[in-house]
Amino acid sequence: MLTKRMLKKAILPIDATASRRQFLKGSAAAAGALVVATTIDFGDKPAHALTVQDPPQPNAFIKIAPDNTVTVLIKHLDMGQGNTTGLTTIVAEELDADWSQMRSEFAPSNPLLYNNLLMGPIQGTGGSTAIANSWEQLRRAGAAARMMLIAAAADSWGVAEKEITIAKGVITHARSGKSATFGEFAAKAAKVMPPVIVEPKDPKDWVHIGKRVPRLDSVGKTTGATVYSMDIKRPGMLTAMVEHSPRFGGKVKSFDASAAKAVAGVVDVFQIPQGVAVLAKDTWSAMKGRAALRVEWDDSAAEQRSTDAIFAEYRKLAATPGLPAARRGDAEAALKSAAKVVEGEFAFPYLAHAPMEPLNAVIEVKDDGSVEVWAGAQFQTVETATIAWVLGVLPTKVKLNTLWAGGSFGRRATPNADYIGELAEIAKTSKAKAPIHLVWSREDDLKGGRYRPMFVHSVRAGLDAEGKIVGWQQRLVGQSFIFGSPFEMMIVKNGIDETAVEGAADLPYAIPNFAVDWHHVKSPVTTLWWRSVGHTHTAQAAEVMIDQLAHEAGKDPLAFRLDLLKEHPRHTAVLKLAAEKASYGESQPKGRGRGIAVHESFNTVVAMVADVTVGADGGFKVDKIVAAVDCGVAVNPDVIRAQVEGGAGYGLGAALRNQITLSNGLVEQANFDGYQPLRISDMPEVEVHIVPSMQAPSGIGEPGVPPVAPAVTNAIFNATGKRLYSLPWQLETLRGV
Repeated sequence: MLTKRMLKKAILPIDATASRRQFLKGSAAAAGALVVATTIDFGDKPAHALTVQDPPQPNAFIKIAPDNTVTVLIKHLDMGQGNTTGLTTIVAEELDADWSQMRSEFAPSNPLLYNNLLMGPIQGTGGSTAIANSWEQLRRAGAAARMMLIAAAADSWGVAEKEITIAKGVITHARSGKSATFGEFAAKAAKVMPPVIVEPKDPKDWVHIGKRVPRLDSVGKTTGATVYSMDIKRPGMLTAMVEHSPRFGGKVKSFDASAAKAVAGVVDVFQIPQGVAVLAKDTWSAMKGRAALRVEWDDSAAEQRSTDAIFAEYRKLAATPGLPAARRGDAEAALKSAAKVVEGEFAFPYLAHAPMEPLNAVIEVKDDGSVEVWAGAQFQTVETATIAWVLGVLPTKVKLNTLWAGGSFGRRATPNADYIGELAEIAKTSKAKAPIHLVWSREDDLKGGRYRPMFVHSVRAGLDAEGKIVGWQQRLVGQSFIFGSPFEMMIVKNGIDETAVEGAADLPYAIPNFAVDWHHVKSPVTTLWWRSVGHTHTAQAAEVMIDQLAHEAGKDPLAFRLDLLKEHPRHTAVLKLAAEKASYGESQPKGRGRGIAVHESFNTVVAMVADVTVGADGGFKVDKIVAAVDCGVAVNPDVIRAQVEGGAGYGLGAALRNQITLSNGLVEQANFDGYQPLRISDMPEVEVHIVPSMQAPSGIGEPGVPPVAPAVTNAIFNATGKRLYSLPWQLETLRGV
């Protein structure tokens, strides 16, 4: 497990200050590009991670080459969400560059220069923070680079800087008729010290932001040119696969490797803390060798319960008070005096992330003791520190190359760098005689944990005689993956893991008497954030219960919500927009239903209206989803729409049939036959509308997930009169409606 001391050791010194008139140093500048070395000695000043208050850092994020291309160094992982395009758009805007000259590449691992400003001194991607944390940083970097180009041109042409303009990547001095490309002044501009004070462009002058630009990754992914860690080939490289315990918490008691070593292509078999590793000349040989292993497991500390037994324990806990996560008024007294009390129990199973590209990474320990790793790295600082710790080297000796990732949904962002640590252990035990490619199969990942935690919610709410909510009591039972991790100090407050109760403890509805409790349960089953984290279950509980209360009060669900959200203009705006675009008030024929839901996550508010058709056999089809989203400034509207569409599909797949279940501690699902992703035949039409905003951008990679299940659940009720609570939906209850 990565400790806070390990994390601290991973920090590298970097200078964030300088004076405008100094010359910048670095090999890239000498080569004629607007970029300098990304690590500058601080001298006697203490190192610190960059903050939004630090001077602009154009030389850390922007490279302008003599061929006139502009490359933006992306400090985040792009796993399909399109942040490479979004972050590059911000720089292109402030530079007044032409989109055709823009490029992107992943930044090196450096937790001070490339730290996530919303996470602290950690380089990492998660929480839908990529655009949000880089917005001001990259605007200022782009504006500074623009000023440096102008200063270089003004000096060369002997004219005033204020007389120079830039448009579509061309620097122009109208009075003299002189013009030049960025590339012509890149080398000279690199010697101009970045300005400390800059003024980003006025939004009215934006050319790229808010407009559609072609995604930078589309061509490479279409042609196959994009490189993933699965594509990495190193001279003499071996492939490793690991036999893990079939039960969480199980350990190797003994193993017989004789049959495995007899498999052609198998090079070595040995034990590591995570299990038994098989090293072979290729993946197929490693798989065959692993299958031939005979391992006896010690299950004395392993999870051996079945799903039903775990849920039974959760339900007992949900009937009792837990740790207080939110308190307002006296919920218990309000419920006792309510004219009507409505109750609901919501159960949520473990969920796998199931990214298309299974986990894998390549490590190479070189003769000089340095280490190079290639991976779809999501928490670069954690991963670098873990590699260094396992191999006993300084973090400065580890070069981590971030590559494209074929999906993640949170799976690669582990607080202990699980599979990367496993790779380092294999390199250590094998004496790193050759580069090693660790490959997890689909079955390894689906059976290997890091699931969205199981949860049970018990909700009781009371209405007065006028149909107004007078009290709300909600109890949540589930695991935390934050306790014991480097993120505990940031996320756990007063014993409450905020990721477990988010979307519940901060419910926006104006309810005078309000109480939310949480029971923290423990299990050897490893859990992790899953796309939209706690909001995956709290949105369902909140929005289905609010809808039921509206029905019990005899009020329209939209009007009921709007009355409770008078102090929340963003929620109100997205609800009204979604309702308008979906023609919400239209009557529906028999067998059809329309439902609505709204939820805020990652500072973004999304409302959805779902249309469903239910057949007499209980089968149903989600016909259409109309979504409205307020995510601040829409840097790339097309990417935003894609993320909301994808989020709706991802959330719908989980609500339809996804679940990881245990039988005596053994995972029952192994591949996409037992854990089916959403099929194209299940995917509804999705229509996305963006609320115009000049507020800073907020998250978009995850907020499309939470509202889809409750919107569809509420639509099913309107079509059938039957209320579904738990996920995945128990559709057999709809038969014969």
